[in-house]
Amino acid sequence: MFPIFGRKPNAAKDTFIIAGLGNPGKKYISTRHNVGFLAIDYVCEKLGIATMRKKFSALYSESMLEGVKAIFLKPQTFMNLSGISIRKAADYYEIPPERILVICDDVTISPGTLRIREKGSSGGHNGLKSIEEHLSSREFPRLRIGVGNEHDSDLSDHVLSQPSAKDREIIQSRFEDVYHALKLIVSGDLPLAQSLYNGPPQQIK
Repeated sequence: MFPIFGRKPNAAKDTFIIAGLGNPGKKYISTRHNVGFLAIDYVCEKLGIATMRKKFSALYSESMLEGVKAIFLKPQTFMNLSGISIRKAADYYEIPPERILVICDDVTISPGTLRIREKGSSGGHNGLKSIEEHLSSREFPRLRIGVGNEHDSDLSDHVLSQPSAKDREIIQSRFEDVYHALKLIVSGDLPLAQSLYNGPPQQIK
C-alpha cells in the first residue's frame, strides 16, 4: 500500500489522477486499445491544454476541473505495465487509489458504451491488472469505453487493430460524455455520472 499516506492522511484531498490507458508509438495511435489515450486528448483539448510533458514514465499535464486539481496521465510504459507509471504519480502526489480514475477500452461491451464503476476487478484487462498489482488495490474508479468484439476475433489482434470508420465515429461521439462524467466524478458524484452516462450511445445513422 502507500506508507506515505500514513504520515499525511489529508494529503491530496483536492487532487485527482485521471489516467487514460494505451500504447505509445505511432502505429498504435488509432487502435482500439488506445481509446483511453484518445479520451484524455479530447478532455485536455476541452480544458485548453496544448501540450503534455514527460514525467512519471508518462505524458503528463495538470489542470483544474470543477475546482479540483486534475493530474492527466498517458502512461508510456505500454499497456501491460501501466501500473508502474500510475504508482509513480500516486507516490509523488500522495494520492490514494480512490482518487485515481482510469479510462480504458473494454471488448466485452459494444462500441461507444460507457461503464463507470467505483471499483472492481480487472476483468482480464492487462492495463487494469497492472494497476491493481502496483497499487495493491482494486479500490480505484474506472471508466470503460466499449470497443466491442462481435466477431470473437483473437483478442490481441482485435485491440491492436483500428476500429471501422463507423465504430470509430460511435466511440468518439462519447468523448463529450466522458468529459462531463469526469467533472461529476471528481466533484464526488460518481453515482450521478453512472446514472447519466452509463450505457450505449444514441444510434448514429
